[in-house]
Amino acid sequence: MLFKKYHIVIFRDGIGQCRKLRCSGWIIATLLFFVVALGAGNVYFWQYYQQFSTLERSLVESEKTVHEQKTQLVSLASKIKNIEKDLNRIRTFDSKLRVMINAEPGQPQNVSALGGPEGNTFSKNYLTLYRQELLARKMHNYLRQLSTEARLEEVKQQDLIQNIRQNREALASTPSIWPTEGWITSTFGYRTSPFTGKREFHKGLDISAPHGTPIYAPAKGKVSFTGRDGAYGLAMNLDHGSGISTKYAHLHRVAVKPGQTVSRGELIGYVGNTGRSTGPHLHYEVRLNGVPVNPMRYILN
Repeated sequence: MLFKKYHIVIFRDGIGQCRKLRCSGWIIATLLFFVVALGAGNVYFWQYYQQFSTLERSLVESEKTVHEQKTQLVSLASKIKNIEKDLNRIRTFDSKLRVMINAEPGQPQNVSALGGPEGNTFSKNYLTLYRQELLARKMHNYLRQLSTEARLEEVKQQDLIQNIRQNREALASTPSIWPTEGWITSTFGYRTSPFTGKREFHKGLDISAPHGTPIYAPAKGKVSFTGRDGAYGLAMNLDHGSGISTKYAHLHRVAVKPGQTVSRGELIGYVGNTGRSTGPHLHYEVRLNGVPVNPMRYILN
């Protein structure tokens, strides 16, 4: 059958002419096989295309879901970090209050992740992880740790409130607010002297402010000295009791008199540029039993 000869007659309508084509059987069989194979191939590739389209849509939806999960995790991580900062700020405030009322010091350590080293923050430990399920698990563990730390801090705050009630007079006489508005140009501790260029110990804070800026008493106290004091220029001392005193130097003018009792927030002088000074500023010292201590140890606001 494959090797027989076949004639194909083609008639043209309305003309009466015809054409004859002669071909072998194997050619016809090959053409039929090719047509069938082409049809089967089209059906197969159509099904493959349908599967590919379905998988592509699923991939797009999965990527969208993963992106939303990542966004939510990053947002949650940011909120956790803010809670961590708030808790550490409360602890710092707690420590300062305890120093002021001579209460038992709390634990100043930073919040750390469950099982993690002390002082490491959540962002440093976990935001570099890429597996969402692992990151979510770590977040839940960390939130539980924060909850525990918050409850412990609440207990400490209750104890602190009792101490404050018992030490109201001491708290009122502790220099706990900024004496003036400005920006710190020199901190407490060793520094390079702007006059000699040598390393020297700076006994207080230098708060730069415009000439004539008001200075307020940081706590209840008694004016123990006003007048010229060598390199300090026009200066003033307040005695707050319990061995605590404060000094104000390079003043433009003093608004109180020796022996006068002042309360926290009362105007006591004005920023100036007297004595050995490089510009208008307030040199502010806190002394404990005559020894200079860091004023930031007491400032709460």
